[in-house]
Amino acid sequence: MTKWKSVLAATLLVLSTGTAAFAARTDLVLGMVLESPHLDPTAGAAAAIDEVVYTNLFEGLTKIGPTGEVQPALAESWEISEDGKTYTFKLHTGVKFHDGTEFNAEDVKFSLERAIAPDTVNAQKALFAQIDTIDVVDPATVKITLKQPQGNFLYNLGWGDAVIVGSESAATNKEKPVGTGPFRFENWARGSSITLVKNPDYWGEPVSLDKAEFRIIPDAAAAVPALLSGDVQAFPNAPVGDAIEQIKADTRLKVVIGSTEGETILSMNNKKAPFDNKMVRQAISYALDRQEIIAGASEGGLGIPIGSHFAPHNSAYVDLTGTYPHDVEKAKALLAEAGVTNLNVTLKMPPPQYARRGGEIIAAELAQVGINVELIPLEWAQWLEQVFTGKDFDLTIISHVEPNDIDIYARPDYYIGYQNPAFNKVIEELNVTTDEAKRKELYGQAQKILADDAPVGFLFQLPKLGVWDAKLEGLWENTPIPANDLTKVKWTE
Repeated sequence: MTKWKSVLAATLLVLSTGTAAFAARTDLVLGMVLESPHLDPTAGAAAAIDEVVYTNLFEGLTKIGPTGEVQPALAESWEISEDGKTYTFKLHTGVKFHDGTEFNAEDVKFSLERAIAPDTVNAQKALFAQIDTIDVVDPATVKITLKQPQGNFLYNLGWGDAVIVGSESAATNKEKPVGTGPFRFENWARGSSITLVKNPDYWGEPVSLDKAEFRIIPDAAAAVPALLSGDVQAFPNAPVGDAIEQIKADTRLKVVIGSTEGETILSMNNKKAPFDNKMVRQAISYALDRQEIIAGASEGGLGIPIGSHFAPHNSAYVDLTGTYPHDVEKAKALLAEAGVTNLNVTLKMPPPQYARRGGEIIAAELAQVGINVELIPLEWAQWLEQVFTGKDFDLTIISHVEPNDIDIYARPDYYIGYQNPAFNKVIEELNVTTDEAKRKELYGQAQKILADDAPVGFLFQLPKLGVWDAKLEGLWENTPIPANDLTKVKWTE
């Protein structure tokens, strides 16, 4: 009996040790193609900066959530005056920067005044253009007064460019970032990796991960073996190309296809005949076979169809892809009704595959309805000079990647040349509306006007292809803004 008890005790010891060994891990290696030029989101436009530090290291008054919604961050609440010009923010207390200094309203004033200063290096200075004054009411309260109402002001404060920094550390954030977030900066091995570790003194809900390494893998061919071997457990924007089926077959990995803020469109010069004729624009929209274009021109054929200028992951999105279904005969009839026959046009294409390959497909589709297309490949500098600035084009293909940029169609001198008083009125109302339910309604109206008016051919949303370990949860499916928010990421056992 004594011997049996000894064996049983040893067995239980082994089992208990084994159970501990299989506890959920708390480290993570994420792959990135591009290395950050530096680590200060308030001093550079590169998306790779925010992909490391947004919400993880640095926080703003608000933050953007996974479906593009505005959430509280360093501001626990706010009040908006009746005239829509004054925002009073109540700040979380007991918050410290990673260097131990206290966070308070003075830091908000310093950060925003730094962003709007004449000598600012902030890449998105326009986000703060309506700020008139910033007043410290008390250490936990700050009042921001605008020159005029701005409906998306809370959203703008959620960008990485609007994070709050300390006056003591702002000058050195490029190399040694100091924020208030749930992770702290540990190390940057240039050309190799950036490592963050858990902030034990974080003011909010603690994160599950103890350590996160952002590993730079610029060679796309190296991404696949890194994932298959387990050296990298997640690649939120995975450059796996034709290996997607091989990865899908590996049950250890999860393939997650989401959308980005990149609306890919066939832009038409609305100021130039015959594109100033709505029937011609409608005919072109009917001529486009969106599925064929997606299959041949989007990354891995994974583009998400769109029928207006809005990201499918956004809670205000309206599915308008059925507005102009592929219909060659209807396209021909509209062109005939418009008195347009044997039309010769140019299509200027910037370097990306979606434009070069997409141009070839679209040229063939337009030929079927009697529109002859001359394809003109351009380098980026030429495209910016000729198309975007010079407005010297008939058609072009481009992905617009700025978040919530449906307002570009209301800009009076924008390269597309589209003007619609009804659309402009909706955008003007959006600009002064802060109520979220009303904003969603207005966004829906704006999308429907564009879908019907067809100022461009709406093609697809650039896809976000994520690949990560099947036991990992909490990574974003979509990209409402460039970010790898790790605050909800954890391993399951």
